[in-house]
Amino acid sequence: MARPIWTGTLSFGLLNVPVSLMTGERRTDLHFRMLDSRDRKPVRYERVNAETGEEVPWKEVVKAFEYDKGSYVVLEEADIKAAAPESHETVEVETFVDAAAIDPRYYEKPYVLVPAKKAEKGYVLLRETLRGSNRVGIARVVIRTREYLAAVMPQGDALVLMLLRYPQELVDPADYPLPEGKPSDYRVTAKELQMAQQLIDSMSGDWDPQAYKDEFRERLQAIIRKRIKSKGGTARIEDEAEPPEETATNVVDFMSLLQQSLEAKTRTPAKKAATERAAKAKKAPARKAAAKGAAKKKAAPRRKAG
Repeated sequence: MARPIWTGTLSFGLLNVPVSLMTGERRTDLHFRMLDSRDRKPVRYERVNAETGEEVPWKEVVKAFEYDKGSYVVLEEADIKAAAPESHETVEVETFVDAAAIDPRYYEKPYVLVPAKKAEKGYVLLRETLRGSNRVGIARVVIRTREYLAAVMPQGDALVLMLLRYPQELVDPADYPLPEGKPSDYRVTAKELQMAQQLIDSMSGDWDPQAYKDEFRERLQAIIRKRIKSKGGTARIEDEAEPPEETATNVVDFMSLLQQSLEAKTRTPAKKAATERAAKAKKAPARKAAAKGAAKKKAAPRRKAG
C-alpha cells in the first residue's frame, strides 16, 4: 500500500478529523534515458559553473532569484521557511461553495483523504453533508514546502482533496483572438444549429472513464517490446500507421457533413472506435505487403528471347 504524503487533520469550523493524505493518481508515463548514439552509454547531466566550466557540488548550490538580467538575489533556507505557513499538517477548510461554481480549469491534481482509526464519524458527517448540499470545501494545505489551494469533495465513499490552481496560473481566454458575437455573424444558420444539436444528441451517452485508455502509450510499449526482442535492441520498427489523409480546404459544407453524420447515425463510443482502429491497423501491413509485391513485379527486368 502507498505511503501517506503526510498525516494530520481535516479542519472545518471547530471540528477536526484526523486523516492521512494519500496520492490520488497513478503515473503511467514512460521514462527515457538519453544515450550517446556512438556507444549507447548513458548521457550524464552535470552541474557546472557557467564561468569556469567546473562541476559544482550539491553542497555549494544555492537558490537565487533573477530580478534583472544577470542580477541575482540569493535566498537562504531560513528565508524560504519563514515564508512558509506554520500549519503543515492541516487541511483547513475556509469556506463552502457550490460545486458547479468552480471552473474546471482550476482543478489540477487529486489526493484521497483517508480517516484515521476512530475518526470515521466526523469523516462520514462531512462527506454526507457535502453530498447532500452539493457543495465543496475550499481549503488551504501545505504539501512539502508549498501552500496549495484545494477543494474537498465527496467521491463515492471517499473525501477527495483536489488541488486547485491559483487565478494567476491561468491564462485568460480573452488574451487570444476568439470569435465573438452571435452565430449569425459567422453565417451559422438556425438549421445548422438544429442539425448539430441532433448530431450531438445521437452521439450522447453516459460517461464511462473505463472505456478510454492511453492508446499512444500502449502502441509505444508494443514498439519497445519489439525493440527488446530484436537483435541488440536496435532493429528498425516499421511504422504500421496509415498515412494521413489529404487536408481539406477551408470551404466546408457544414449542412452536408451534418446530414451525412445523422444519416450514418454516427456514434463512435471509445470501445467501438478502438475496435475500428485496431482493424485498420491489422489491414495496413497486408496492404503494404501487397503494394511491395506489386512494385517488385513491376521493377523486375524482362528476359530476352534466346
